[in-house]
Amino acid sequence: MSSQIDHLFTESRRFAPSADFAGNAVGGADLYRSAEADREAFWADKARDLHWHTPFTKVLDWTNPPFATWFEDGELNVAYNCLDRHVEAGHGDRVALLWEGEPGDQRRITYAELTDEVKRVANVLTGLGIEAGDRVAIYMPMIPEAIAAMLAVARIGAIHSVIFGGFSADSLRSRIDDAGARLVITSDGGYRKGRVSPLKPAVDQALGDRGSGPQETVEHVLVVRRTENEVSWTEGRDLWWHDAVGAASADHEARAFPAENPLFILYTSGTTGKPKGILHTSGGYLTQAAFTSKVVHDLHPETDVFWCTADIGWVTGHSYVTYGPLANGATQVLYEGTPDTPHPGRWWEIVEKYGVTILYTAPTAIRSFMKLGRAIPEKFDLSSLRLLGSVGEPINPEAWMWYRHVIGGDRTPIVDTWWQTETGAIMVSALPGVTETKPGSAQVPIPGIGVDVVDEGGERVGNGNGGLLVLTEPWPSMLRGIWGDPERFKETYWDKFEKQGFYFAGDGARLDDDGDVWFLGRVDDVMNVSGHRLSTTEIESALVGNEAVAEAAVVGASDETTGQAVVAFVIIKQSYLDAHSPEGLADTLRKWVGDQIGPIARPRDVYIVAELPKTRSGKIMRRLLRDVAEGREVGDTTTLADTMVMNVISAQVK
Repeated sequence: MSSQIDHLFTESRRFAPSADFAGNAVGGADLYRSAEADREAFWADKARDLHWHTPFTKVLDWTNPPFATWFEDGELNVAYNCLDRHVEAGHGDRVALLWEGEPGDQRRITYAELTDEVKRVANVLTGLGIEAGDRVAIYMPMIPEAIAAMLAVARIGAIHSVIFGGFSADSLRSRIDDAGARLVITSDGGYRKGRVSPLKPAVDQALGDRGSGPQETVEHVLVVRRTENEVSWTEGRDLWWHDAVGAASADHEARAFPAENPLFILYTSGTTGKPKGILHTSGGYLTQAAFTSKVVHDLHPETDVFWCTADIGWVTGHSYVTYGPLANGATQVLYEGTPDTPHPGRWWEIVEKYGVTILYTAPTAIRSFMKLGRAIPEKFDLSSLRLLGSVGEPINPEAWMWYRHVIGGDRTPIVDTWWQTETGAIMVSALPGVTETKPGSAQVPIPGIGVDVVDEGGERVGNGNGGLLVLTEPWPSMLRGIWGDPERFKETYWDKFEKQGFYFAGDGARLDDDGDVWFLGRVDDVMNVSGHRLSTTEIESALVGNEAVAEAAVVGASDETTGQAVVAFVIIKQSYLDAHSPEGLADTLRKWVGDQIGPIARPRDVYIVAELPKTRSGKIMRRLLRDVAEGREVGDTTTLADTMVMNVISAQVK
């Protein structure tokens, strides 16, 4: 089958950075020149922005691909780089975390206070027998203690496995078992949508007998008191955070560990069968997370208030909540709850309240706000915002324009970033002070990153064509393997283009006439309609370009005539429904897509739905929509934010 992906959609709007923004930007065009001149020297230079207890002399070892090492003879401490060095530089009074709980409680935590807490937690962990290389599972809400827990584990050279607080006891158990965790850090619960979401009870269930006997490696459970819901207690195993950490010494020296010391395992969401634990190490990961935080988000730590809305259970929360911003000494907002609690303007209220200057969020969140209408954000003063970022999946041009116009007041650059759990840090993005941005395009690899689009045989497709996105060179924050399964690591990411030495990301992309990258979604989601390979992303973009549509998901369903047919699920804007009847809208939208991008892309069916199946990180699970479109039993829904949504969609389609 040809890997050429037909490109049917055009976008001609362009936005250059203002002279004022470009003049003060952290990252300039010189970064590309120096990376091109000597890629390894470039990354070595960025790594030296960190504090090394033992400076490295070796940059990259790629003699045994796909197993890389970066800065392997250097030694550093990740937590020291995120905390102690800022305090020692005289910034202890700078606020690290502006925390807002969903019920409205708040805390301002300085770098000195966070350092003190992390040292205490590190002493507690050591007292519980946790050593370098041991695994610690973290299952927590978005509270400051979650950040402190991650940093304390890193400080003592142990490995954290953060498990998203929305996962079930079975999902939790499989991840704890796979990592062989010795300790679980959790809380009694967290607040979500105005209610207590209990966490400690799920841990108790996970550690109990799930059919094959009780869990065997966990020795202790450290519990933060947050919601004061009733929890059961196992004497000798369970400890309250406030008792243990409160009594611990705040005297703790950060020991240096080799750059290749494992930092964390993160299990990819939505997995079935054996969990896939992505392993990241320390020096290379922190180098790229810190560098991209600084230049892609144009981070000025003295003046900016940064807010990445991701949960720490996802990689975005690792790289752009915990490690990247704190390595740069930034002040950031941490919010516990959902965007619509207790009212649909909660996020914008937080932006106004804390004077947020940089906002980094997911396209699904942006489209949800579009659905509710601009009247809500327009009630708040968003003038502090100077940069907007997008992460998680391709952002369609209309959502990009809405984000810029309604949230950014037509003045903020937008950085649309592409990367993965596996890449560890941002790989493709505009640099906000350099790049002339195009709505819907991730645009260019960051300096020092090698990206190309190739066909099934690994040959470059060239500008103007679509195909498979590959990474052509090793990069500092790359995954070092799948925990306990090196063969699966090679097979999943490297075997397809082993001859060329390319990493295959699993995404389709095209290069426009300027050579800029446009992501077309997962290759699994590309449809084959009458011999044409069509991207779901482009058809979704066309649908959202209609004034009635807030959000759309498109799948290919089996069709006797065309092989596959386009089936669309759309959410209609409330403002449209207030003024129009939805009668006949499905047919109107079918015709609209045909007019916008050609008859070949016209959907066979358009279903108007109230919601789409999304994971709690905001990714649309098109696999489930394909089940509905083909009349099959709907598959596993355990990772959905709302497991009932598929019942509603199935009923609407029948």
